[in-house]
Amino acid sequence: MTPSRTVPAPDFVGYPAVRRGIRTLLDAHPGALARPVPACPEWTVADLLGHLAEIAERVLVRHGGTPPEPAADPLDRWDAAGALLDPLLAGAGGRSGEIMVMDAYTHELDLRAALGVPPPRTHVAAAASVDVLVRGLSGSIVRLGLPALRLRTTDGEEWLAGEGRPAATLTAPAHDLCRALAGRRSHAQLAAFDWSGTPEPWLPAFSWGPFSPPPHPGA
Repeated sequence: MTPSRTVPAPDFVGYPAVRRGIRTLLDAHPGALARPVPACPEWTVADLLGHLAEIAERVLVRHGGTPPEPAADPLDRWDAAGALLDPLLAGAGGRSGEIMVMDAYTHELDLRAALGVPPPRTHVAAAASVDVLVRGLSGSIVRLGLPALRLRTTDGEEWLAGEGRPAATLTAPAHDLCRALAGRRSHAQLAAFDWSGTPEPWLPAFSWGPFSPPPHPGA
């Protein structure tokens, strides 16, 4: 029986949803641009927004677009690039920007944690983001020569990371699993999840690409 999972939304749906969510967050927290973002050491909120704008402009060029004139406000700069990018993503079929969506959604959660705002109960960008993150962990597991790992949320959604028959199952709330896959949970936090076996063999696999578990517990 195939595990039940949420169908990922296309990137041209998820990406503007993240931009709207972040604008709503910042409208509710005026003056937050200088605040630090603990999940991204040495970054302020302004730095985080600048990163998101830069990524959008880079992907816009890759799709044949021309970045708009930079705005003074980093959120306006990101929105301007995103507004030009959204139709290009739609024309490309809805999956060419999935890594960008994952990055933006990860940073929305970073921003929520920095501002003390709880994660959303549901988010249209979540399913596509987790699928990208699971693929990254899966590649890391294969490179390290580890047996496959089943990932399961407490809501019953499942993924297989790695190749072959899973040797263990990790079960965690959906938000914590997403944060763990994006390098926002320490090794101690990872080990504290519900594992059907010993977690230690798989902990090194959570360092992959740009992600690595923080030395201290993450939010």
